[in-house]
Amino acid sequence: MIFARLRALLGPSIVDRDTDNLPRVTPESAETLALVCRLAHDEGWTIRVEGRGTWLPGDAPADLAVSTRALDAVVAVSAADLVATVQAGATLDTVRRELGEQRMWLAVDPPGRPERSIGSVAATATAGPLREGFGPVRDHVLGCTVVTGDGRIVRAGGRVVKNVAGFDLAKLHVGGFGAFGIITELHLRLRALPQADVTLVRRGPRDPLTLAARELDDAGLTPAAMELLSPALAAEPAWVLALRLTGLRDALRAEIEQVAAMAGGPWEELPPDRAASLWGLVARGAASGPITLRLGVLGPGVDEALDLVATELGEGVSAAGPGSGGLR
Repeated sequence: MIFARLRALLGPSIVDRDTDNLPRVTPESAETLALVCRLAHDEGWTIRVEGRGTWLPGDAPADLAVSTRALDAVVAVSAADLVATVQAGATLDTVRRELGEQRMWLAVDPPGRPERSIGSVAATATAGPLREGFGPVRDHVLGCTVVTGDGRIVRAGGRVVKNVAGFDLAKLHVGGFGAFGIITELHLRLRALPQADVTLVRRGPRDPLTLAARELDDAGLTPAAMELLSPALAAEPAWVLALRLTGLRDALRAEIEQVAAMAGGPWEELPPDRAASLWGLVARGAASGPITLRLGVLGPGVDEALDLVATELGEGVSAAGPGSGGLR
């Protein structure tokens, strides 16, 4: 009955069935999604939001599924304002490529594959190592358009960096897991693509590496990312401290010298292809198991948290931000 009613309302081109034979809607606009949500609300149907279906298995019980695959456009990029408007179903890979063509950069590197949608990144607030230098996902979202459970279209925030007076409703949806509405469009804060992007790594036992990370943090170094990686995650025989520095070439040379002087030890500068491979491992590794734990502690408590995780669950595929206090 649900399948037939949806097809009668929307047409056969955007209504099909998923692998579990559940009715699935792939709306091409916020207005179409609003019709679906209004009908589901009136009939008491439950909706499962799947995004592009590339991150988590679509196994939540529901009467119908909604996919954002058709909402996949990079609507506008304003290099002058450092803002992009992107539909929620656009993949990270697509967004990065189109921004890169204009020498722009969205400084987020969430766990998962490059095919996951930008909407899923915002809805789950899943940050990666770049949180160290550029803040959590909520800091990159200026505004959004969402469709509520009863079919209303709500636009929160705006398209410029300073646009909110009072309570910022856009931030309510970042990390809300769709509880307050289905995100259809995002206004994202951009940065100029850095002139240079350098990754330094140091290998060894965990304790000396965490000590080196604390020394760098105490000295006021502001890397784009600083991650402590378990051997299983880094595909190395020992723990790895990875440091990512971005900016102007001359400034980076000075920072590299500063790192060597402060946190003495054998640092290796990775060539670009190996650096990309390493950060790709970090992104994929955090979502490679059947269960991923995301923990947050104060920076000085990272050692104790890693000890606790190792004692209770084993070392496994682990990553920690010694500066941000995030563990995955």
